[in-house]
Amino acid sequence: MPLYSYRCDNCGVQFEQRQHFTDAPLTHCPECGEEALRKLFQPVGVVFKGSGFYATDHRSPSGQSSAKKAEKAEKADKAESTSAASEPAPAKAETGS
Repeated sequence: MPLYSYRCDNCGVQFEQRQHFTDAPLTHCPECGEEALRKLFQPVGVVFKGSGFYATDHRSPSGQSSAKKAEKAEKADKAESTSAASEPAPAKAETGS
């Protein structure tokens, strides 16, 4: 359930209330009893964390180090595959019939 902030235009009291999305906004102030409550809208910050996101989505040192590790592993895999491809295939032994 989201947390909504309210402020009374009459007495100035400010508080937060947990409500369902489908609930109607509050209108009566709990302090003065007047119908002067207004819902406050505040910006929401979103932070993507975890291994399922790209390193550019989150600018933390931990996100950058995991990207560097992935690049090193990719380079090592390429080096192994190129060295295995350059080795000659073993010759088959011929049987005389």
